[in-house]
Amino acid sequence: MYTGSIATTSNPRIFLSAGEASGDHYGAQLLAELRTRHPNLTCFGLGGKEMEEAGLDRIVRAEDVAHMGITEVIRHMPYIYGEYRRLVTSIQKRRPDVAILIDFPDVNFRLARELKKLAIPVIYFVSPQLWAWKRRRLQWVQQRVDRMMVIFPFEENFYRARNVNATFVGHPLAELPIPNSSREDYAAAHNLSLSKEWIALLPGSRWKEVTANLPTMYHATKELSSHYEFLLPIATTLDATQVQHLVTELQTKFTEHPRTIRLVPDAREALHHARASVVASGTATVQAAVIGNPFIVVYRVSPITFRLAKRLVHYPPEVWPPSRRDPETNLPIAMVNLIAGRRIVPELLQTQFTAHKVASALRPLLDNTPERTQMIADLAEIRHILRPASGSSSIHQVCDAVEALLPGNLLKSGPNETASV
Repeated sequence: MYTGSIATTSNPRIFLSAGEASGDHYGAQLLAELRTRHPNLTCFGLGGKEMEEAGLDRIVRAEDVAHMGITEVIRHMPYIYGEYRRLVTSIQKRRPDVAILIDFPDVNFRLARELKKLAIPVIYFVSPQLWAWKRRRLQWVQQRVDRMMVIFPFEENFYRARNVNATFVGHPLAELPIPNSSREDYAAAHNLSLSKEWIALLPGSRWKEVTANLPTMYHATKELSSHYEFLLPIATTLDATQVQHLVTELQTKFTEHPRTIRLVPDAREALHHARASVVASGTATVQAAVIGNPFIVVYRVSPITFRLAKRLVHYPPEVWPPSRRDPETNLPIAMVNLIAGRRIVPELLQTQFTAHKVASALRPLLDNTPERTQMIADLAEIRHILRPASGSSSIHQVCDAVEALLPGNLLKSGPNETASV
């Protein structure tokens, strides 16, 4: 139960914007905590189904605007821009007291500009990867964001060195308890065989990612023993019927040695029960890490997006030490490798992402090998690193920052002083 101070504003209006599955989940947690503190809270903006269930008045649905890659965004730009204008209009009409922007930089940085024009304080939770590329956007953070609340330790150092008021609050996923359902109950709930081991397949939280990654994952299953069944968690931003149709299509097209793939609702529970997993680069890699499930990272985008990324991505020393840079290989993209400062999980990207290589990389993690033992130990270290140092949860720290920026508290802090959490 919340025991801190209650902000001066008794009926605060909060604008929230989250465009992807992970942001939708964090946004729902923030809404739940803020409503505990302020029962008369009004919340509106961009979000997914979880945020709507938590009380968000959705001006724009996250599932309608979540697109990936440079070429994909360009193709959908007219529609995305129209939805963006709806959000701006809602801000201008409803004048929120504070805005919380969660990741999703292509939309949220532009919303921050509009919010700044109206002198609405902005908290940015879950930093975009400005330390990797699009470094020019750093000035947008400096100009438009009041508090940057980051979930990876090296990000605080990166921003503070560049005059941004940043705080490492811990990663929300590292604070969650490990799922406690039994293997027997899980098997019964999802029609799984207890005599077989399970492997989780996480192709991404956006439909374009699923269509790019799932077919190769499926082909890889056919190179593994028939002793395994496969779990496919469905993100809240996806249509389960659409995903099931794709799975059925793959099974129909490739009928030799069919593999059982069960759609399941919760990624964390699937990762907890899986022997190992194949995970598309993104938040799901952190989920796998904090659960302690051995995994490999895969990813595929359009060729032009990949070529541009290779040219544009450059990590500062705080993120990837120069001594570990190899001109012959790609820089790591898996967050778990960046947090560790070394490669602790395999990455198969673009042309390296083949069914044969996925199966080959996965096999040592399925048996009781030194590779599996070492990865489990490395992942436990990552979970420890990601826990909040303050003892207060990441969600509580962000809500504290929101309250510090509400009108009454902001006035108490003075015009040139930022209230601290």
